[in-house]
Amino acid sequence: MDNKHQQSSHIQLENNLYRIVVSNSHNFNEWLYLRNRLWPTASEESHREEMNSILNSDNQIAFMIQSDLGDFCGFAEASLRFEYVNGCNSSPVAYLEGIYISPELRRKGLATRLITHIKNWAKDRGCTEMASDAEINNEESLALHLSLGFIETERVVFFRKLIK
Repeated sequence: MDNKHQQSSHIQLENNLYRIVVSNSHNFNEWLYLRNRLWPTASEESHREEMNSILNSDNQIAFMIQSDLGDFCGFAEASLRFEYVNGCNSSPVAYLEGIYISPELRRKGLATRLITHIKNWAKDRGCTEMASDAEINNEESLALHLSLGFIETERVVFFRKLIK
């Protein structure tokens, strides 16, 4: 990973100082905790497998927000997608896989700072577009994406049928 993504970015918020750091083996447990907050139905084993995959990939990244007291209060994960991404016209596309900010710190600009780090990471890898998805009934996530500058491109309903 290049040095500029290992460096931290400081954010002054009220009386606290926060910085954005790259997820790694040293903050693995804190990252796991935050992932459980965002995706509580996934098993710990599943989280650990995905996290290890991210750590060992050049095409995935995770950034975390850490307070000056050492607490972690948010993260965002992204990947490069080389196959077609709905609503996009280029390849690769930086895909925001997930973003989480602790409830008490939402609407304070921290998600925007995480997205800026992902955008810079993606630009360094030749991306000209970023994409994401949200559950159609998750109004909070939809509003967050719009506030971060994403444009809704389509809505899809998935179906299934059992074969007997």
